[in-house]
Amino acid sequence: MTQSIPTTALQLRSLVQADGSLQISLEPTPVPTPGPDEVLIQVQATPINPSDIGLLLGPADLSTVQVTGSDDRPVVTARLPERAMPGMAARIGQSMPVGNEGAGLVVAAGSSPAAQALLGRTVAVIGGAMYTQYRVMPAAQCLPLPVGTTAAEGASCFVNPLTALGMVETMKREGHTALVHTAAASNLGQMLNKICQKDGIGLVNIVRKPEQAALLRGIGAQYVCDSSAPTFMADLTDALAATGATIAFDATGGGTLAGQILQCMESAINRNAKEYSRYGSAVHKQVYLYGHLDTRPTEIQRTFGMAWGIGGWLLFPFLGKIGDAAAQSLRERVAAELKTTFASHYARTVSLAGALSADAIAFYGPRNTGAKVLIDPSL
Repeated sequence: MTQSIPTTALQLRSLVQADGSLQISLEPTPVPTPGPDEVLIQVQATPINPSDIGLLLGPADLSTVQVTGSDDRPVVTARLPERAMPGMAARIGQSMPVGNEGAGLVVAAGSSPAAQALLGRTVAVIGGAMYTQYRVMPAAQCLPLPVGTTAAEGASCFVNPLTALGMVETMKREGHTALVHTAAASNLGQMLNKICQKDGIGLVNIVRKPEQAALLRGIGAQYVCDSSAPTFMADLTDALAATGATIAFDATGGGTLAGQILQCMESAINRNAKEYSRYGSAVHKQVYLYGHLDTRPTEIQRTFGMAWGIGGWLLFPFLGKIGDAAAQSLRERVAAELKTTFASHYARTVSLAGALSADAIAFYGPRNTGAKVLIDPSL
């Protein structure tokens, strides 16, 4: 194919400085020439996921955001709380590229048959540094999208879909039969509901607002518990008793929710207990923290016996643990159900410069449900 390819392009970068300031800017970078087994992708769609916001904005105080520079080259600055600076020590002074995943058109390819086969194709990739106009990737790491699939439709086919499938796979591998998910009205949460409905798996959804509960029930969710309701603990216990869920994935991370889930699991199990044990039930109850929407410390009040665990869960270590064959099987399911089970929905599409406007940051920065933003660097 013939397409004019520039020698330089813009890339979004995030910098934390020793004085506690954050700077986000668009920097000109050379457009690389692909090697024999590589392709050059014109990035046309890349989502702002919560994991991306963690690198993009870090723990910045959003009330201090200021935007200077020009319309096409804005510069964002913000202050980081002093208490957060120790956790930023490893990235101070490093201008870091952002963006986990995305999709776009292959406009140049190396000499290998595998690379040449992708020339002119729309592909999805996960490789970091995706908030850029052009990205070189190994051909083997590209997922060719089915004919008729747009870059926007394929942009989010890795992080959220594989995370949802990974949760179900973890549940099965650890001997559980149903699961709990918090912040459940998110794009990821909606995907998880579709997976569990399709596969006949019990799922208990925890949300924070009545409208989020209504959203999930509208897509067929059976068990939805609103943590803001005065009956939350009773509702959660009833849902856990009905499903038998003994594993949970908590996106909030901080506060008391993880401990409340374990407490309600124990209460649900004890409804059918044959005898009392001062050590609690022998059924293992597990909560995995995979996000940090609540920045408070995680608080646990041990009212649920001794058979329990709390740990961290991340997608990429999980994929490495299960091996290439199992991970590829999950990817193949995503590709097959990209427009159904794993369809993503965006509230806004913005350019690279548009992603750095004060209005856009105020919209996606708090990570609220329904505020998912897609960046189109080709705009």
